[in-house]
Parts: sequence; C-alpha cells; structure tokens
Amino acid sequence: MKRSTSNILRFASALLMVAAVSTVNTQAETRQATTGTESNTLRPEAAGVSSALQTVATTNTQQTSKEVQATASQDTLLRVQVGDQVPSFTVEMFDGSKICMDSLRGKVVWVNFWATWCPPCRAELKQVQSQIIDRFQGQDFVFLPISRGETKETVAAFRKAQGYTFPMGLDPNKEIYSLFASMTIPRNFLIDQNGKIVACEVGYTPDKLTDMINQVENLLKQQ
Repeated sequence: MKRSTSNILRFASALLMVAAVSTVNTQAETRQATTGTESNTLRPEAAGVSSALQTVATTNTQQTSKEVQATASQDTLLRVQVGDQVPSFTVEMFDGSKICMDSLRGKVVWVNFWATWCPPCRAELKQVQSQIIDRFQGQDFVFLPISRGETKETVAAFRKAQGYTFPMGLDPNKEIYSLFASMTIPRNFLIDQNGKIVACEVGYTPDKLTDMINQVENLLKQQ
C-alpha cells in the first residue's frame, strides 16, 4: 500500500512538471515574437525551466507549477537595474565621431541596442525618426541607437537599404552591450539628467514604445 501511494505521488509530481514546461514554453514563444535572440542560443526561459526541474528532481522538493514558472521567468540577463548609474562608455558612431556617455550629463538619454537581423529591432527602428527624433528635436534629449555585434559594413548596407540617416553607434564586439545585459534585443534604457537609469525595456511593441516616449516627456518637463 505504501509503495502504491508513493508511485501515485511521483506520477502526480511528474504531471505538474510537464504542465509547467508546457506553460512556460508557450510564454517563451510569445516573447520571441517581440524580441530577437540568436537561433543557436538556448532560450533563457527554457534554460530556467530545465534548471528548475533538475533542482526538483535532485532535492525531491514539491514545487507547484506556479513556482516553477516564477523561477523560469526571472530576468537574469540584465547587468544594470532601474536606479543604477549608467555605465561609462565611449561609442564610435557610424560617421566616425565618438560619443562619451559621461559627456551627456544634463540631458535625457535613450540608449537602444539593436541588430539588422532582428525583426522586432527593425520594426522599432521604423518609428525612430518620426516618433522619437522629430518629436524631441531641439530639446535636451539624445537618442542613441547602438548596433550590437555587427560590422560597420553590415550597418552601412542596412542604412542604405532602409534610407536611414539618423546617427547610429557601433558595438561590433558587444563590449558596450555587455555592460547592460548578456542577451536579447532590442533593449532600451532611459537615463535621466543625472545619469541614473530610470527605465529598462526588452522587446518591442507599440505600447512599450509609447510608454518610453511618455517617460521622456515627463523627464524633460522636470528641467
């Protein structure tokens, strides 16, 4: 009787873990539609689930599916948080000039990491000229889009194909990006006039863009 009860408990636990994996994988597929990750990279959600399930099996704990999902959904990819001072860096721009982040104190700065192969990045960039640059022209605001992990030649071909003329930074070795995060684009960071990070966003949706724009407007009103 004890062995039968034990088998039933193990079976029930297995069902809970399968349900958790199925739910989180669905969330991962939804997230992939708004973010870009390299095709040969294990999704962070899947990695988190795998780690959580191994812990369950090893320690024989009885986590619920909700607890497994919470463990898997934690964003451990960020290396800075809201409230931190923005890391110091100097980025080479597409035109050959250089911008030092420390020199932008007193301005609101929007740092955007993107890549030409990333569909959500491309969708977001289409909104930049009209929704961001033109909107805040003449104000103490800098939009700083930085191409992550690509050569100047790749960016040049993309700019020509899309007809973009606004400034872009280059980060071919991901040295600047690695100060902010370890994976996933597009990523957006909003920095206030004192150099403090006030917003971090990953992925692109029209609502996320609108929210960032509203935050820029609020910061500029505080001057």
